[in-house]
Amino acid sequence: MAEKDAFSNETENKHERFLDVGQEPRRMLQPIEGYQKLSLVPLEDAVEPIVFCCPDIRRRVFIAMSNCENPTDGLSQDESASIYLYTMEWEPREECLYYVLNATLRTENRQKLKPWFLYFKLVLTALQKLPPQKATIWRGVTLDLSHEYEVGKRYVWWAFSSCTESIAVLESDLFLGKQGTRTLFSIECNDGR
Repeated sequence: MAEKDAFSNETENKHERFLDVGQEPRRMLQPIEGYQKLSLVPLEDAVEPIVFCCPDIRRRVFIAMSNCENPTDGLSQDESASIYLYTMEWEPREECLYYVLNATLRTENRQKLKPWFLYFKLVLTALQKLPPQKATIWRGVTLDLSHEYEVGKRYVWWAFSSCTESIAVLESDLFLGKQGTRTLFSIECNDGR
């Protein structure tokens, strides 16, 4: 029984970036301004200002760069690795780039975003180069958020939102399952990356 609980916790943490919508602020925040004017820099340089909050980031950049040596999608190695780096998960989870970045994006104090500007510039430039996707995508959480989200109303989620095109993936036991309290979001995506 203990093994199953350990596995459940490990699996839940492993996929948290797909399930963290319950942490989104319930109010409109100030826009993110300032990174747009910066020049593109290599990924190694883009992460230097965030080493204080992601101590293992240099080693993770090396891994991402190694796994993105010859991108076939028209991106540079640095651009491709910046996206790859976001998807990487390690322990402690609280020091993973995606975790710290998304927590910072959700904060009302927009000054805390400044160390992230070089990384923003690189990863957002990379995402803009990818072809846009028009599809219905899915996101969910193991909470009842139905009272907080009105059907048909538009909401802003400030963090990067990892989603899936398959509701079957979201309803699998590795993610939300099909039982218990859950909120599923069906999102009509017009320009997804």
